[in-house]
Amino acid sequence: MHDDLKKAVEILKSGGVILYPTDTIWGIGCDATNPEAVKRIYEIKKRDDSKSMLVLMENPALLERYVDDVPDVAWDLVEISTTPLTVIYQNAKNLAPNLLAEDGSVGIRFTKEEFTRNLLQRFRRPIVSTSANVSGEKSPAFFDEIEEEIKAKVDYVVSYRQNDSTPAQASGIIKLGPGGRIEIIRK
Repeated sequence: MHDDLKKAVEILKSGGVILYPTDTIWGIGCDATNPEAVKRIYEIKKRDDSKSMLVLMENPALLERYVDDVPDVAWDLVEISTTPLTVIYQNAKNLAPNLLAEDGSVGIRFTKEEFTRNLLQRFRRPIVSTSANVSGEKSPAFFDEIEEEIKAKVDYVVSYRQNDSTPAQASGIIKLGPGGRIEIIRK
């Protein structure tokens, strides 16, 4: 895992794109503050850039660097969640503009998975996490389900957990609105 972490951080720092295991499914990732890297992910996925992508972070204490006015309920949701949970926050800041939804919101998930936590701690910035598939196609649950087209277009493919067959699923998604309003997008 050490060599994978070292190489992945090097690629992220140079503006590159990685294919890596997350706390949910395999993802395509880049520096969430780099608009050019984010643009490459949209191109790799053949995805309309009006569809936002989520961001992975390892520490909730960093949230206020990237979101203006974090609702109190957000801290509770992050603390009590026992499964991967993506929370959509209003008024994102300090992230690549082309990463955000049209309304300026962004989905953020705090990972507890060993590889991604270590990656984020070493990189010291949030990273994009989007399913490793062409937009509209089935999301791969395992590494061997990822299309060769995707593998060929990224700058680095992480070796760690490629043989892992533990069932994985996408995260739940909750959107926080004005006044702490909660909307469940995906359970």
